[in-house]
Amino acid sequence: MVTNYPLDSQEPWLSAREPGASVNVDVSIVIPLLNEVENVELLYEQLKPVLDGLDREGEVILVDDGSTDDSFSIMVKLQAQDERLRVIRLRRNFGQTAAFSAGFDYARGNVIVTMDGDLQNDPRDIPALLKKIDEGYDIVSGWRVNRQDKFITRRLPSQIANWLISKATGVRLHDYGCSLKVYRREVLEHTKLYGELHRFIPALASWMGVLLAEVPVNHSARRFGKSKYGLSRIVRVVLDLLTVKFLLDFATRPIQIFGFVGLLTLTAGVGLGTYLSVMRLFFNVGLSDRPILLLAVLLVVIGVQLLIMGLLGELVVRTYHETQNKPIYVVREVAEAPSPISDEKRHAVLVSDAEVK
Repeated sequence: MVTNYPLDSQEPWLSAREPGASVNVDVSIVIPLLNEVENVELLYEQLKPVLDGLDREGEVILVDDGSTDDSFSIMVKLQAQDERLRVIRLRRNFGQTAAFSAGFDYARGNVIVTMDGDLQNDPRDIPALLKKIDEGYDIVSGWRVNRQDKFITRRLPSQIANWLISKATGVRLHDYGCSLKVYRREVLEHTKLYGELHRFIPALASWMGVLLAEVPVNHSARRFGKSKYGLSRIVRVVLDLLTVKFLLDFATRPIQIFGFVGLLTLTAGVGLGTYLSVMRLFFNVGLSDRPILLLAVLLVVIGVQLLIMGLLGELVVRTYHETQNKPIYVVREVAEAPSPISDEKRHAVLVSDAEVK
């Protein structure tokens, strides 16, 4: 059954898991697709034996990210044959991060698997990743040890990006770009995605203190269709890395970055200004033809602006957390003794239950 939602409806996000309230799903496999008409049926043929062989209930969520070919019609046909498939069609091409986010919203499993739909990821690796997650890890990431891509345009930029991300975030992975990953649901519920941040989920989730593992996986060369990535993604990765670094280190304390830089700039400006004032007052040195005077004024102005920006950032952060009652921590588990019930309260509960009966 295909359900259409009006443009102003929030129903998909509010009731995404309501249909599954009576459905026991343990594993959700989320796969975004864009113009993969040649790959969809082959992908299902690879996924089906994996689903059949799982020792737990699974579902596959295919997210059509605004395909302009017949990908969606093939997905719907496959869904009619296998009720474990769910097809989400976006109104236009929103990008891979948005497609993953939509899949996460509709996923009903306690464990969520992500992978690409271009047949380069091997679904047969999923049981090994699930076995690793059962050992107590929160995120298990695939590592394409023998990656079957061109070196100059794909593998070399990826190696550089993996090194930069690992250095900047402190979360070391060999292969951030591998879409084949497994997450516990609570990790994704506390991680909001925007822009192109899907590849940074392990780093974004690190503030929660997640346990992370990496497992070597198979990788195949693309057989059909056209790759959606190119060298232009390097710029996007660098910009997103700056965003992730700021979110991890200063999202709840912006004054510490803006204030620190502002104080340095202001101190340098005041120091230069003091030096120039002494030279003018006591040594009669002319300043009208010295650019350093303009530099001193500029440093003071920039320093004051950065300090004000940091204070405004603190107000925004506090408003964001306090108005939404959003905690700045995540609890893994709680161990405590059961609360004792007094005799009077126990008697009151028994009387109340008797009256109901």
